[in-house]
Amino acid sequence: MRATCATIHLGALRENLRRVRELAPGARVMAVVKADGYGHGLERVARALEGADAFGVAGIADGQRLRAAGVSQRIVVLSGLDETCDLAEMRRLRLDTVVHHEAQIDALAADRDPRPLRVWLKLDTGMHRLGFPPERARDAYARLRALPCVDKDIALMTHFANSDVFDDALTTQQIDRFDRAVSGLDGERSLSNSAGILGWPEAQGQWVRAGGALYGISVVAGRIGADFGFRPAMTLATKLVAINRVRRGEHVGYAATWEAPEDMLVGVAAIGYGDGYPRHAESGTPVLVNGTRANVVGRVSMDLITIDLRGHAGAKIGDPVVLWGRGLPVEEIAQHADTIGYDLTCGITRRVRFVEEE
Repeated sequence: MRATCATIHLGALRENLRRVRELAPGARVMAVVKADGYGHGLERVARALEGADAFGVAGIADGQRLRAAGVSQRIVVLSGLDETCDLAEMRRLRLDTVVHHEAQIDALAADRDPRPLRVWLKLDTGMHRLGFPPERARDAYARLRALPCVDKDIALMTHFANSDVFDDALTTQQIDRFDRAVSGLDGERSLSNSAGILGWPEAQGQWVRAGGALYGISVVAGRIGADFGFRPAMTLATKLVAINRVRRGEHVGYAATWEAPEDMLVGVAAIGYGDGYPRHAESGTPVLVNGTRANVVGRVSMDLITIDLRGHAGAKIGDPVVLWGRGLPVEEIAQHADTIGYDLTCGITRRVRFVEEE
């Protein structure tokens, strides 16, 4: 069995939900569990976050998995229905649907099933991805309210484009556009994602949609989840499988991109891009060997990475190597790989063994 293992800290998930509630005391929490719970495992995350008020998913298939796992809370399909035939399955599973396009209202208008669906009307206030333009909000809302197959309690939502920059003018504009567009309309409001919860308390509404924060991940440049009181929910680890002596001037790894500056020991750890470790992690990316920092050297390969063991004279084959998690923020690794922490946790592959602990 490969030594590579992702440990999911269930207690950290629960503590992070508690922290979200502390930051947004007047709002209910939709726990966003798309992308297989940000790579942590959909069902295990939902079990740990059983105290959430609702779950947000990307598609109906995730709703099927959650209901099969016994989840009873509201489940919101954030991308909404794709085909008219989706409506029957949404009703069977008691899923809420986001409506972000005229074609979706047309599909609902053609529906002859009288059982009402719960709907979240999404406005595009500046993200320019999904949603009705603000000037269409009232017409879309009126059309939905007139349909017998739509629950009259329609929630109103938008999505921020740059809320991780806490003094950003665009987010201020988006809040204002949303407020003006929905003024006078009945329905609960939902604006804030994780960064919105952290930096824009005036935009919390009746619902917040917490994603990365629940997993202990920050997307705020130069900050880590711990800076905001969150704990990492995943620790990715492996072991040293070889220790080699490399002479000064010799090269390590594919394309000979790294040259040994002196005679030294280089460790080989059983992880690579085949496990989801980022191939573009540069030389100098930190790892923990026996709890102490060391650096990746040379290119990441499919199954292995190489590590500078200078300063680790006592290292031996079988010693633990932590790639990110407790003691080593995933945001730091993401910075060295020119990406974000979400990308790394979502990218863990099927050959990695998952274990749970408190």
